[in-house]
Amino acid sequence: MKAAVISFPGSNCDLDLQWAVRDIAGAECDLIKPTQTELTAYDVVMVPGGFSYGDYLRSGAIARFSPVMAALKQFAAAGGY
Repeated sequence: MKAAVISFPGSNCDLDLQWAVRDIAGAECDLIKPTQTELTAYDVVMVPGGFSYGDYLRSGAIARFSPVMAALKQFAAAGGY
């Protein structure tokens, strides 16, 4: 299994999530940036907790328009987890 963790600036626990997947579950796990546009190499894509782009008003709206979100929608529509 190959997993990805989306790492937005200001995300909380993205490294912890990567560690858990890699070191506890034994799966390959990459941290990916919000500029990533292709997710087909992954079996699982995860979004960690925290505040994308910091604890500012409308930070989620900024993340929504990141290229990785369009890729995540395509990934989910194709049956990805």
